[in-house]
Amino acid sequence: MDLKLLLISTLLGLFCCSNAQKEGNECINANAKYCGECIQAGAKCGWCTDPNFLKQGETVSTRCDELDSLIKRGCDKAMIENPHGEQKTLKNKPVTHRKKGAEKLDPEDITQIKPQKLSLTLRSGEPQSFDLTFKRAEDYPIDLYYLMDLSYSMKDDLENVKNLGTSLMLEMEKITSDFKIGFGSFVEKTVMPYISTTPAKLLNPCTGDQNCTSPFSYKNVLNLTSDGKKFNTLVGQQHISGNLDSPEGGFDAIMQVAVCGDQIGWRNVTRLLVFSTDAGFHFAGDGKLGGIVLPNDGKCHLENNMYTMSHYYDYPSIAHLVQKLSDNNIQTIFAVTEEFQPVYQELKNLIPKSAVGTLSANSSNVINLIIDAYNSLSSEVILENSKLPEGVTIAYTSHCKNGVVSEGENGRKCSNISIGDEVTFSISVTSKGCPKQGKTDTIKIKPLGFTEEVEITLNFICECECHKDGIKNSPLCHNGTYECGACKCNEGRVGRQCECSSNDVATEDMDRTCRKDNGTDICSNNGDCVCGTCECKKRDNPEERYSGQYCECDNFNCDRSGNKLCGGHGRCECRVCICDPMWTGSACDCSLDNSTCMASNKQICNGRGTCECGTCKCTDPKFQGPTCETCPTCPGVCTEHKECVQCRAFGTGEKKDTCERDCSYFNLIKVKDREKLPQPNDASYPVMHCKERDANDCWFYYTYAVNNNTEKEVHVVDTLDCPSGPDIIPIVAGVVAGIVLIGLALLLIWKLLMIIHDRREFAKFEKEKMNAKWDTQENPIYKSPINQFQNPNYGRKAAVL
Repeated sequence: MDLKLLLISTLLGLFCCSNAQKEGNECINANAKYCGECIQAGAKCGWCTDPNFLKQGETVSTRCDELDSLIKRGCDKAMIENPHGEQKTLKNKPVTHRKKGAEKLDPEDITQIKPQKLSLTLRSGEPQSFDLTFKRAEDYPIDLYYLMDLSYSMKDDLENVKNLGTSLMLEMEKITSDFKIGFGSFVEKTVMPYISTTPAKLLNPCTGDQNCTSPFSYKNVLNLTSDGKKFNTLVGQQHISGNLDSPEGGFDAIMQVAVCGDQIGWRNVTRLLVFSTDAGFHFAGDGKLGGIVLPNDGKCHLENNMYTMSHYYDYPSIAHLVQKLSDNNIQTIFAVTEEFQPVYQELKNLIPKSAVGTLSANSSNVINLIIDAYNSLSSEVILENSKLPEGVTIAYTSHCKNGVVSEGENGRKCSNISIGDEVTFSISVTSKGCPKQGKTDTIKIKPLGFTEEVEITLNFICECECHKDGIKNSPLCHNGTYECGACKCNEGRVGRQCECSSNDVATEDMDRTCRKDNGTDICSNNGDCVCGTCECKKRDNPEERYSGQYCECDNFNCDRSGNKLCGGHGRCECRVCICDPMWTGSACDCSLDNSTCMASNKQICNGRGTCECGTCKCTDPKFQGPTCETCPTCPGVCTEHKECVQCRAFGTGEKKDTCERDCSYFNLIKVKDREKLPQPNDASYPVMHCKERDANDCWFYYTYAVNNNTEKEVHVVDTLDCPSGPDIIPIVAGVVAGIVLIGLALLLIWKLLMIIHDRREFAKFEKEKMNAKWDTQENPIYKSPINQFQNPNYGRKAAVL
């Protein structure tokens, strides 16, 4: 009985001490059962291999502790297993110190970055650091491809570019003796509404007497060459073309220039792409205007130096271009007019290692612009790394000119680097745990816009050295392996020497030490009390386990989302989800990353909703889709799908020859009449009713909707509503009768007016007659013709003569 009491008091004292130590001690919290588990818990953790280290009642896991703690607890430093990572330099060719005018070297023999190959052995939590040196080599070869907008507004610019080859050659000789130049041009996708598809406009899209070439999407005119005169000759043979809308299809051209390396002739040197235009650009999604819905596949489609799939694939997105330009180490120079400089300045901010220059109205300053942009690009170095294995992180610290030191994101780059300057980056690689079960992996680090890179082989320390000397079925262990100073028990055995069976019935006194907070449940009903210690039960699924001193924790009873533990974005620790970065919520189902809500126009949810847990919640019920981009009931939807509905339902229309390829994006359902079409109150999602007319003036009726499974549905009436021809005889008879009746009506009206007029005059005459005041027998205007004259001497005597 005294022995039992002594054992119980020892165990209680051990557990109290252990609880105090566990706070903030990742080594003890790991509850490691063997040395490999211990060293993966953290860089501070060590494993004591001294066989006599454990005290009465201590479990094997107490061998794992922080180094200082192990020493204080009596473990000799020489008997602490604490492996460290290491690094080996496999290839460290010095950077090239070649001067201009020296013997010409193959580009593969010029080195601007060292070391070139490393091997790192990583232990969990312990960073491995090395220095990376970059030096701008003098007289480094350059490939420059001039991509020009040949729409009509660039006519005067083409005249100046025709002499660009030899002039640019002379200028670039000041920088490098190994220079090649190429030329390509672009206009627009060759479909409506970007260009006019009438036969005359397809031959000559320009107005008046202007001699223009047929419109095209992208044409590789000249592969990269060192012959400047050939550049002038071929460019001098080019003609301006034309299109209808203001934005151009330049992104299609950039994508082909980036991915068609063999056709363009890119070498493994500095690659510059000069993009010259005086207009904006179309990007992903704009192809829908021309009925093009397939995303750009990012592959080369040049046949006879012409891009042949512009009518089939949409414009590439900006992110897609960034990826392809980076993968192919191409640095972009946007030479644009002042009007569009703000637009391309924003685009530059999204494309690493790119520059923007203001082009004069006629491109007369293009050479100076290219030189200035090249100097700006080459004076900055930015490091990027390939995808890292899970659990591996990398940190950068830059040591630039004039003693400038930066960390974080700024630690990836240095600016204002001149030819011959050397800068250094301190790079630290750290792993957590043992990624990929200890399998070797490889990552690469390179400066953006350059082909050179550092290849790093990663090896992981997952076991201790003493693991190799383990002795199976050792007499020191009952049914176990003696390894690293302790027994690693076989299945079903527990104890310091595997002396106890997990099926042994523990005594009541020992059971007390297996109850949490003096509760009634032994080992939280998730384990057995064996030798005074809780041995947690094992699950059928080996990845599921109980843990904790009293088996009170587990890693499988956390909240779930999408039938995944912690939503697949975190880990379950003691029934609580520990979320990965950028995730939150009790089930780690709420994303803090807004990129999934970012529309192609770089707006969150197209400005029509809010981003909640990485999903758009559309505030306007009319809009649907992952980024609130679809509006089935908005004006224009009917016109957008008219041609595809017409060709699939009736085999007519402009797309009847390409119907199967271009119009398979919706489910077509035919109905007998208009009453059978879905009505708004019949569906749980918005339905748009459409009425369109074909080339024969026949009407057809259909509905367009996006169902709850985001599938597009079109219900169409299977018969056309065509107007009947006019009946000629009734029309002619009606016209004749109308003319006769109108003539008769006019005559009757004239006669009536005359009668009225006569009656009014007669009445007026009668009235005047009644008002006459003279005798009706005298003429009032009569004057007598007789005059009387009286002689004044009448009646007097005659005068005597």
